[in-house]
Amino acid sequence: MTIVDTPTEIRPTSMHVPQDQLDDLRRRIEATRWPSPELVDDRTQGVRLSTMQALARYWATEYDWRRAEARLNALPQFTTEIDGVEIHFIHVRSRHEDAMPLIMTHGWPGSVVELLETVGPLTDPTSYGGRAEDAFHLVLPSLPGYGISGAPTELGWNSGRIGQAWAELMRRLGYDRYVAQGGDVGADVTDAMARQGAAGLIGVHLTLLAPALGLKDQLPTGTDEERAARAAVETFTTDGFGYFLEQQTRPQTIGYSLLDSPIGLAAWMLDHDTDSLLKISRAFVDSAPVGNLTRDHVLDNITLYWLTGTGASAARWYWEFGRFLAAVAAAGQAPPPTRVPVAFTAFPGEIWAAPRSWVEIVYPGVAYFNSVDRGGHFAAWEEPQLFSDEVRAAFRAVR
Repeated sequence: MTIVDTPTEIRPTSMHVPQDQLDDLRRRIEATRWPSPELVDDRTQGVRLSTMQALARYWATEYDWRRAEARLNALPQFTTEIDGVEIHFIHVRSRHEDAMPLIMTHGWPGSVVELLETVGPLTDPTSYGGRAEDAFHLVLPSLPGYGISGAPTELGWNSGRIGQAWAELMRRLGYDRYVAQGGDVGADVTDAMARQGAAGLIGVHLTLLAPALGLKDQLPTGTDEERAARAAVETFTTDGFGYFLEQQTRPQTIGYSLLDSPIGLAAWMLDHDTDSLLKISRAFVDSAPVGNLTRDHVLDNITLYWLTGTGASAARWYWEFGRFLAAVAAAGQAPPPTRVPVAFTAFPGEIWAAPRSWVEIVYPGVAYFNSVDRGGHFAAWEEPQLFSDEVRAAFRAVR
């Protein structure tokens, strides 16, 4: 991959993938050795053969990476080195002069690709049914080792360190008052930023209650909503935890497959949660996408991982996460309290849709809470307009 930039502290950048890499990708897809069909009619043995074969047909014969590349290059992209790692980010300034700076962090198996549909609604709200006073200057960094950002070459890049890097990025951009948002891994990074109390950070918005994993036995189950959430956590930790456990304990081992087989990479990335997998399968098998989870958008994300060779480096965050949790448990210390207002939106298709009672235990005095009627784990990707509406509402009180 060629990254074009200029020798300044914050360097403009763009992408242009050599054609021979795209030709090699197509050859590898066509040469896939397929397993025999699964023996069940559900997800319990993994991603179904019919889904992967439909994905492979479209990927090899109709998908156009150049369209995705042009879409990325139409946005202002930059790189800057922070703490020894080359960080890629998109930075779109609103035309509204009083816009609030917002840094949003994607998760796994995502990338900045999953956030692109929110750029317009968040930076130019008057063109999407919003008000000028709801505008944001938007910063979308790629997590270290994910997609276009460089991979760390030393240990210790957990969420806390990433949060510190994001604070430095916002400082370099000249933002001394800003808010942060995140889901999945991005939720953990944003949670860390809220507890660090970085200079200039005045509020955060989350869509995943990540601490519920460690607190599940201490959270109430007195209502139907609480019992449903507890059941969802139990399902995840007993039947949907495969990718999490492998990446937490052996990211290098799975990495060999993720960098050698595009279909292996795609299947691994699809097998994240039941709701998202079913929706993505509909897009490929039935040509009936749910929301914005279209074939092209899903493959834009997978292809970015393939072309940048970041399957293993992205997985290592889970290894860092596991060791950080073990160290905290061994120390017997509670995490520091959040130092800024916390807003939370519960999407019904999330791995576990957190009830307000749970959110208030993790974030006492939560500043904003709302349960919406559609959307799942990849909320910004699947329902960008609804997601953008929630981000606007979440930060209205801190403007």
